[in-house]
Amino acid sequence: MPTRLLLIALFIVATATSGWAQQAQIKGLILDKDTKEPLPFTSVGLKNEQIGALSNEHGQFVVPAPSKNPDDSLIVVALGYGRKAVLVKRGENVSSLTIEVPKRAVALGNVVVKAGKIKNLGLGAKSDNPGEGMIQGLPGSQYAFFVKNDKKKKLGSVRTVSFYIGENGFPREPFRVRIYKADGNYNAPNTDLLTENVVVSAPQGGQWYTVDLTPYNIMAPEEGFFVAMEWVVSGDKFFATNFMDDYTPYGQIMRPTFEFKESRTWNYSMGKGWSLITAANGQGLRYNAMIKAEVDMIK
Repeated sequence: MPTRLLLIALFIVATATSGWAQQAQIKGLILDKDTKEPLPFTSVGLKNEQIGALSNEHGQFVVPAPSKNPDDSLIVVALGYGRKAVLVKRGENVSSLTIEVPKRAVALGNVVVKAGKIKNLGLGAKSDNPGEGMIQGLPGSQYAFFVKNDKKKKLGSVRTVSFYIGENGFPREPFRVRIYKADGNYNAPNTDLLTENVVVSAPQGGQWYTVDLTPYNIMAPEEGFFVAMEWVVSGDKFFATNFMDDYTPYGQIMRPTFEFKESRTWNYSMGKGWSLITAANGQGLRYNAMIKAEVDMIK
């Protein structure tokens, strides 16, 4: 049942976006304000109409022009950069819009060094056997799983995060790793703990794929944190408007786990924001993304 629900939801999104080709379009390029380098995998969306897209690895993007109001704000959000808003007009084609965004200053807090022995602690999914179903997305969408510190251990930095990549779809397509604090509304993902682009791809599907995060010195919040997969865009696929023709999945597919009695997985869709996934199986166990992490545990 959860698989069918996800496929229906994605089909609805794809059907809605398939009409973009008939609308006026805004095409452009996102650049770092200081270096003038292209910014890959940047979120670009119309504020009032809640329509979004993601730039490709060259910073190029395409979104439909406003169709409801005389004008709208094109909101640009790049990881590690400040937000930028650009005024755009209804029904107006724009073929070469260049948007420069400033780097966001990151306030570094005081790092408290905790004395004691450091051991490895695994959080999140434990099983190597995925449940029935598929978790797939469109460019810019995310699935975030909360790796909870159930036993209230003293945590240090995040060592690795792992995703169970399904054998179907295109398992070797790139995706971006996101790490969040649970400080949004209703404890949703909100603040980025990983502020750099970590774009990776699995060598094959049907197994766990682990990403080393030790170079980024991410301190794990005591309660736990969200680990998310974000579907990104490679090549010229960003220009397509319907990634779900004939139910062909776009990119890699994650597999679910039914190890938990609580819903720990949130879905992000561009223009809509975060929503909690509450589907369950016949035993009342919740449908969660199969994700895990390893962190330093301080004894």
